[in-house]
Amino acid sequence: MPFLRGGLLLAALLTVHAQAANNLVVCTEASPEGFDIVQYTAATTADASAETLFERLVDFAPGSTQIVPALAKSWEIADDGLSYTFTLRQGVKFHANKGFTPRREFNADDVLWSFQRQLDPAHPWHKLSPRGFPYAESMGLAQLIERVEKLDEHRVRFVLKHPEAPFLANLAMGFASIYSAEYADHLLAANTPERLNAEPIGTGPFVFERYTKDAQVRFRGNPDYWGEPPAIERLVLAITPEPNVRQQRLKAGDCQISLFPRPVDIPALKADTKLQVLELDSLLTAYIGINTRHPPLDDVRVRQALNLAFDKAAYIRAQYGEGNATPAVAPYPATLWGHDDTLKDWPHDPERARQLLAEAGHGDGFKLSIWTRPGGGPTNPNPGIGAQMLQADLAAIGIQSDIRVFEWGELIKRAKNGEHDLVFMGWAGDNGDPDNFLTPNLSCAAARSGENQAGWCDESFDRLITQARQEPEQGKRAALYRQALAIFHEQAPWIALAHPKQFVALRKGVEGFVLSPMGSNNFARVKVP
Repeated sequence: MPFLRGGLLLAALLTVHAQAANNLVVCTEASPEGFDIVQYTAATTADASAETLFERLVDFAPGSTQIVPALAKSWEIADDGLSYTFTLRQGVKFHANKGFTPRREFNADDVLWSFQRQLDPAHPWHKLSPRGFPYAESMGLAQLIERVEKLDEHRVRFVLKHPEAPFLANLAMGFASIYSAEYADHLLAANTPERLNAEPIGTGPFVFERYTKDAQVRFRGNPDYWGEPPAIERLVLAITPEPNVRQQRLKAGDCQISLFPRPVDIPALKADTKLQVLELDSLLTAYIGINTRHPPLDDVRVRQALNLAFDKAAYIRAQYGEGNATPAVAPYPATLWGHDDTLKDWPHDPERARQLLAEAGHGDGFKLSIWTRPGGGPTNPNPGIGAQMLQADLAAIGIQSDIRVFEWGELIKRAKNGEHDLVFMGWAGDNGDPDNFLTPNLSCAAARSGENQAGWCDESFDRLITQARQEPEQGKRAALYRQALAIFHEQAPWIALAHPKQFVALRKGVEGFVLSPMGSNNFARVKVP
């Protein structure tokens, strides 16, 4: 990702914003892919859309995975788990922009539009999403939801084809954001559907003003917000890929919050009397996706050899420092229920790796590519060093590799197309349920949609996680997940790297910001001095 340009002018502009009363500038690490959140999965995109502009029927209480009312003020779940009836909040207003002023308030039609667009191939907007609907597709929602019914203006019912234990938590995720059906009709009539992604309209605490590519996103507080209006008048997301530059701008007062400082910089940040540092054991996983669609990576012995070759302990020390991350053995942290404590991590054993390559017919090695990003974030603080360490360890067992660096949006798009061999990726759990780490990333449906960067489809694994989603009893679900994790470990579609802590650095006096275990960032309750 290219560094921010126009340094002096932009720094001056940010300083003005930061010093203005009730304005908040946040130094963030990457550009959003767009603002039509249903098309995207990156956390930076969610921060700039789902956490600012849009809302869902239900939400997570700040700093937790507890489900709380949002656009739905209450709900009822049928005893058989096959229907969910939501009573919608009244008096909720959609935003306006220079080309659109809503003529009505939020109602059931908006809920139906928001879901039918993703689920119904005959819906007029279904084919207008150039990137599809990655969450809906990878989670098989069209195969789960029988229908969404409008009972009256302020009641809707979801009817399912089978019980789905994480369904309510899934509705708190960004892909379930509610759009204005009226705005969509307006854009379609004007033959400008692309404006849905470029000029978003929601009900959230902030109103979109403008986006300057690779520079900043600007919002203003929503004075008509149905809940408590934001304490800040304007929010600026200052896109700053380089961690050192984010740190410098925070210290200079150009921004009041700096997201995702590198763990190695935390001691110095804590020592600065003008700053404060928040940290949390989050639901984060760093991994290297192994593209099983590319021979010889389709051979489990080769994938196991890659795991054995990589010195994970050295990587974690270099990337995260002491005590800031735990080694990953499975797709989700051991703090989440359903983890299997009996799974043992792959040891660093180059000799055994070479033996496996010879058994697979690749004793003389082969060539592959390593994909990563510039800058850095919580799951990959220093991408360049990490890629070089992997390159060196692979060379030690006879595998030659070239490192390719793509800006974040391009990396995600091309990895979804399956162009990579190995790709450094990370995942933040969206809802506190183990399924959210497994189905969107490792299911057969996710392999077909491209969200499964390994392209790995194991029918036994898929049956287990499908059965677990449909099982209401958590103990039985956990047992199924432990069986699935054993298959994942043996088949090795990833090099599971680490579960890092999450850090955010703030100026002293900034109040109301709460770290989310899902890695998202919401600024609606932030107050600045």
